[in-house]
Amino acid sequence: MSVLPATNREWHLVARPNGWPTPADFALRETPVAAPAEGRILVKNLHFSVDPYMRGRMNDVKSYIPPFKLDHPMDGGAVGEVIASNAEGFAVGDHVLHGLGWREYADVPAQHATKVDPELAPLSTYLGVLGMTGLTAYAGLFEVASFKEGDAVFVSGAAGAVGSQVGQMAKLKGASRVIGSAGSDEKVKLLVEEYGFDAAFNYKNGPVKDQLREAAPDGIDVYFDNVGGDHLEAAISSLNVHGRATICGMIAQYNDTEPVPGPRNMAMIIGKRLRLQGVLVGDHYGMQQQFVQEVGGWLRSGELKYGETFVEGIENGTDAFLGLLRGENTGKMIVSLTR
Repeated sequence: MSVLPATNREWHLVARPNGWPTPADFALRETPVAAPAEGRILVKNLHFSVDPYMRGRMNDVKSYIPPFKLDHPMDGGAVGEVIASNAEGFAVGDHVLHGLGWREYADVPAQHATKVDPELAPLSTYLGVLGMTGLTAYAGLFEVASFKEGDAVFVSGAAGAVGSQVGQMAKLKGASRVIGSAGSDEKVKLLVEEYGFDAAFNYKNGPVKDQLREAAPDGIDVYFDNVGGDHLEAAISSLNVHGRATICGMIAQYNDTEPVPGPRNMAMIIGKRLRLQGVLVGDHYGMQQQFVQEVGGWLRSGELKYGETFVEGIENGTDAFLGLLRGENTGKMIVSLTR
């Protein structure tokens, strides 16, 4: 084993945010580094992921994933290089994907690490387009929303990591029309010119309902929801009979402190026979092989494009997360520790 670093820096949650998180809710703390015990590996993290779902884990509420513990390191997707191994099948120099992000060095149980090949794709893509993000888009569109050729698709948060993939995948599979919403004119331009959306609009430029109706005069068949709120209400109005909505995220209300009123047009679900279904990526790992094969092919051919926003340095980890909540990223938000 090589000489190990003496200390590790890791982000701890030190207070439960009330509404929007603030820097005071987090602390960057130093901890000692030890050699890995039997069956474990020590990984130098090169990139870790910050994701909208992490906001929910900062609340002390029962959910599909346990909340972060106070005064403990936070966790999330990360890729890195093995610098010490006490586990069969893993050698120093291997690159792995694992779930102990938010820190410089991770002591990982070997059964919770997956080898990845930096020759096949950049390491950061295993956190995004080839990782949980991409599989969420793939499963949410094709399995949950039952997408079929000829469908018209609306994606909210369309310049984000998941949304940008959903729109492109729909186009590659023969959507009749793909519409996206985003929070800036620059992102709208990106969706149309770079990602091939047929239409896009800035939701800050007017009521979503009106802008969606103008962009999709013949209605939509599939809605992929990353935002909730007025976007969901607008989509219900525009969905055609037997339309389907995949509810992936509701970032518009993650930081609200008061209960949020539901869409005021829910009665339309009955007459239109709509199906609204939530998606959690953990339910769809059975599609992993098919996903990697098909999406890997699209990446190699250049048919599928992806965006990444890198924030450098462990010390900027919470700034990256807060920026994500404010929509400062295009594509996947990643904290890079490669300096």
